[in-house]
Amino acid sequence: MTSKVALLNRITHYIVNRKGKQMRPMFVFLAAKLLNNGEVNERTYRGASVIELIHTATLVHDDVVDESNKRRGFFSINALWKNKIAVLVGDYLLSKGLLLSIDNGDFDLLRIISVAVREMSEGELLQIEKARRLDITEDVYYDIIRQKTATLIAACCSLGACSVKPESEDVETFRKFGELCGMAFQIKDDLFDYGNESIGKPTGIDIKEQKMTLPLIYALNNCTKKEKRWIINSIKNHNKDKKRVKEVIAFVKKTGGLDYAVAKMLAYKDEALVLLKSYPESAYRSALELMVNYVVERKK
Repeated sequence: MTSKVALLNRITHYIVNRKGKQMRPMFVFLAAKLLNNGEVNERTYRGASVIELIHTATLVHDDVVDESNKRRGFFSINALWKNKIAVLVGDYLLSKGLLLSIDNGDFDLLRIISVAVREMSEGELLQIEKARRLDITEDVYYDIIRQKTATLIAACCSLGACSVKPESEDVETFRKFGELCGMAFQIKDDLFDYGNESIGKPTGIDIKEQKMTLPLIYALNNCTKKEKRWIINSIKNHNKDKKRVKEVIAFVKKTGGLDYAVAKMLAYKDEALVLLKSYPESAYRSALELMVNYVVERKK
């Protein structure tokens, strides 16, 4: 990540010292090890590095788009260095990732990554387009989270497989496995808006931002016309009113929106585990099973 520009080095140093769980590179390594008797190669390391570079680039850009001043409990790049620099740093990380693949001739890995970046951009834009109208269906919601979140985890798993078994059927199997994990991951994220053990209280952030998530979509589809008008009016015109947001959260819970979302999340998790069961037992399969369970059981 080093550069001849001192400012860039200072910022990348700041990023590296505040890295997150690094869940995505773990998926790359575990998929490769499961398929290759516990062995990884240079391509696997490069695949994991590219994913982390590109994921970080998208987070830096996301914080600019969302005007967010915090990331993982620390100040975001845009909070410390302003938007212009943050956008350029995101671009730099993206190009670093792509060049790492090109310089080593990993064109098959580059293709997987590039498709993921395209899908993520489309997913974010689809969400913005639909949020304005608040008439989002469950199918459109799945399309959004498939592109926005699941596609990157799918890329991690297919990258790991492709690094050791290029052009094998396993590449697609692991892409599907990663996608299912990603779908469960995003639904879990949406559930946090309604409160969880560690936060202890609902946040209602998605409602404030007029984001249509699965519990809310279910509630809108299973209530009277009058209740529906009240919810939509609350989200459109009273989303800053804490008391009103709390009432919407209580209504979604009462209508069964949370239970429905949890059931869907667990269905994705179970489907992912079924795919893993087609491979022989190993420490790496167990580790991936643990990762899938962590996705739905995590507290933050």
